Amino acid sequence: MPTAWPGHPSSVTSIRLYSSPMLPPVGSSVPRSGGRISRLVGTIALRILRWRVEGGIADHPRYVAIIAPHTSNWDFVVGLAARYALRLDASWLGKHTLFRPPFGWIMRRWGGIAVDRTASHDVVSQTVAEFSSRPRVFLVITPEGTRRQVSRWRTGFWHIAKGAGVPILPIVFNGRDRVIRIGAPFVPGADVSSDIERLQGFFAGESGLRPSGG
Repeated sequence: MPTAWPGHPSSVTSIRLYSSPMLPPVGSSVPRSGGRISRLVGTIALRILRWRVEGGIADHPRYVAIIAPHTSNWDFVVGLAARYALRLDASWLGKHTLFRPPFGWIMRRWGGIAVDRTASHDVVSQTVAEFSSRPRVFLVITPEGTRRQVSRWRTGFWHIAKGAGVPILPIVFNGRDRVIRIGAPFVPGADVSSDIERLQGFFAGESGLRPSGG
């Protein structure tokens, strides 16, 4: 069964714009960025989009966060609003050519991690090395790898978490109910297939913004 780290909140907290608590709890060691203004902007954006966040992020400095179902480009907009509202210093993987001058610094400023996806390079090893070089990382990955509906996930995120020795944080984007649901941290075990099956169980029955994908 998924393993929760000590201190994971058991209660569910929803975003409320002008009442307390405004946002779900986030552990003090979780990578953060921004301040009160960015938090306010993100919270207002979620309110305008009519989305809310449930759950909380347990206190751990490094995570591989998986987001599903990913069915629409609007997932990025909603996710960006949630990132600012929670003040998360979230990272993402990008093709190394995106990080060349003159715009490479912007990509890094926005949380990008450059990886070389050519056949002669191992993306998992590159990403594990990034985890080793940083004391705090909150890496966001969509395990489906596409906006189309799929029956099998890509397993790269599992190998990254296993290789880096960090927990996996499952996050549901439920478009039907307009809720981002944060689950308990999951510590990778010895068998990738078994772990993927258990993680997919957390997302079972959830519906994206476009249930059929695309």
